[in-house]
Amino acid sequence: MLGSAIVTEPAQAASVVVVPLAPTVTTAQQVARFWLADGAANLKNATPYAVRTAVGGERLSTDIVPDGPPASIPPLEGPTSPEEGMPTTSGKVFFIGSDLQPHWCTGTAVQSKYRNVVATAGHCLLDIEAPGGPLAKWVFVPGYSEGMTPFGLYVGKQGVAHYDFDDIRDYDRDLAFVNVYSGVVSSSPDVLTNAGKLAENVGGQGVAFNQPLAPTVDVFGYPAGPEPDGSRPYTGETLERSTGSTFAMKVTGLPADRPIGADSPFTGEGSLGSSWLTHYTSDSRTGYLNGITISVSDTDGDNRYDTGVSPYFDGELYTVYRRASDLWTGSIA
Repeated sequence: MLGSAIVTEPAQAASVVVVPLAPTVTTAQQVARFWLADGAANLKNATPYAVRTAVGGERLSTDIVPDGPPASIPPLEGPTSPEEGMPTTSGKVFFIGSDLQPHWCTGTAVQSKYRNVVATAGHCLLDIEAPGGPLAKWVFVPGYSEGMTPFGLYVGKQGVAHYDFDDIRDYDRDLAFVNVYSGVVSSSPDVLTNAGKLAENVGGQGVAFNQPLAPTVDVFGYPAGPEPDGSRPYTGETLERSTGSTFAMKVTGLPADRPIGADSPFTGEGSLGSSWLTHYTSDSRTGYLNGITISVSDTDGDNRYDTGVSPYFDGELYTVYRRASDLWTGSIA
């Protein structure tokens, strides 16, 4: 700019944890069948994740100081989206929560060495309501709509997160990258057919770290929850887009020292994990991931959410991305 044991990585990657999700092909096949069985009933019955969805927030006029040189990875353009100007990279991540019920957040395919990485909020990977460990039966469905899996279903093999989020719940590190197996579709009962690598099917957004605060970002997600006044402007059934400026924030109710905000009317439930893309162009449907929704806030007190909240993408989070980018997955079909 383009200026479920948890394993801690050694030496230069000491700040990274790799979280096994479905480490074997057999386990991954079982996860895929769980979601695809009975006409994808579990996908259809899932509800938006409602953990850490809203915080008190104040907009600041101060700048964010990067902790190192800027870094960016260019995007990989995908196929034409059925919805004009909307990315095929966005979708829903599904998992089983602490209540043993199926839930979903938003996720985004990003560019990586093996075309197999999904970005989402850290607490859409790690179960912050439990003593430790990941959320169960984790999958990604790009372009999801009403039980349909237009580009296949991608089972998570392992998630990669920052040690400080896993260990002390530092929300400046509430970001996760998940390596998924190649996609599958259910061609007949109990038969899984290979659908190919994620980014080769839908493209992959670029990723940028240690950047100045962007004048504007495009936020893509599946908001579904209520406003503070009880109204429900979104259903969570379709991908939504909002465009707004970014700024530094001070938040209450969330342990974070330097979160950033974006003008966005999205409600929290469902939009956790929404991508914040800079330099997004509708022609290519690509940009650079430079933020991820971890919560929302009503900063002007009118009982309507007006701000998405994200960790600042610094050098520490770049380390997390680089580790995820180097992990191979393969096929389960």
